[in-house]
Amino acid sequence: MYSAKNTFLLLLTAFIWGTAFVAQSVGLDYIGPFTLNGLRFFIGGFVLIPIIPLLDRMKKNDPKTGSSHDRRILFAGGICCGIALAIASTLQQFGIKYTSVGKAGFITALYIVIVPLLGIFIGRRLRLLVGISVLLALTGLYFLCMNDTLAFGLGDTYVLLSAFFFSIHILVIDYFSPKTDSVRMSCIQFFTAGILLAGPILLIEKPSFSDILAAWLPLLYTGVLSSGVAYTLQIIAQRDYDPTIASLLLSLESVFSALAGWIILHQSLTPREILGCLLMFSAIILAQLPSGRQISVFTRQKHVKR
Repeated sequence: MYSAKNTFLLLLTAFIWGTAFVAQSVGLDYIGPFTLNGLRFFIGGFVLIPIIPLLDRMKKNDPKTGSSHDRRILFAGGICCGIALAIASTLQQFGIKYTSVGKAGFITALYIVIVPLLGIFIGRRLRLLVGISVLLALTGLYFLCMNDTLAFGLGDTYVLLSAFFFSIHILVIDYFSPKTDSVRMSCIQFFTAGILLAGPILLIEKPSFSDILAAWLPLLYTGVLSSGVAYTLQIIAQRDYDPTIASLLLSLESVFSALAGWIILHQSLTPREILGCLLMFSAIILAQLPSGRQISVFTRQKHVKR
């Protein structure tokens, strides 16, 4: 039903994000959340600059970057994505400082519920299989991540707000990515996010050069892979892709994070966590199944002009 290539790219994005969590945590030992995010986004933007002309030569007949109208769409999309990304990533980093990793992972991945709910308000429909998949994935995330108290604190509030803005980010990409060049839009979003965070970096955190140098490895990993590669893959893969199913695939970052800890760091997975992984993988498979009849929980209200 959906492109196997795009599905793979979204899975690869989730894998990179899941394995990058360690780098984000280590980076916070040296620099603050604004500095970590701001520098990683600038790195991501600079990484893409030399890639753009190479891709242009590979797709000489792509008309999406020619007219001034297309450029307006390109910059509008990049700036909107950058604003949502800057807010979401910063709220998430602050939340991680004040709550447990398990709760942060669960609450962040609530975008698998928020995306389809927001989609309803903008006229999208939710197929029955996808609706069931969302509930199944949410249950899996609970078993995977929630191992402690359900008390809701300040950090949880930050992370919940970040999940809302990550949902907006997904929907903004869904709107703009089919209309313009994906890599250029990704590059603009990184520089937009970096510029927005430059003020707090200089006025609030004021990092020293030695602190930044000490965090060089986490910054390179999150800047090149988590930002430059993964967020660009997300934009490319979401072309003509259901944003609800895209959010389900991206939520597998929690599963990949747990599996990476198990395989690389030899952290054991409890039966509860294994069940959570299995439920999430089942949800992804279920969401990919084609339906002979387009059964939906919510149907789009169409105003047809003839």
